[in-house]
Amino acid sequence: MDLSLLFINKIGVPGIILILIIVLLMFGGKKIPELMKGLGKGVKEFKGAANGDSDDKKSEETGKTDDSKKSEA
Repeated sequence: MDLSLLFINKIGVPGIILILIIVLLMFGGKKIPELMKGLGKGVKEFKGAANGDSDDKKSEETGKTDDSKKSEA
């Protein structure tokens, strides 16, 4: 038996609610959306790297580099 699966089954709804309350108290209501946004960006970058996509390929497709984007702004 996998111990991690047994642990998840034992948490239950009250345990999840308790964890969410602790996270809310630790980070505050204003910081949590920023943390989730950062987490989403990290997951997106990880998936892109796993698929072989990179920022270099994307900039080559548009014909612009990061330096040219900065000079236009």
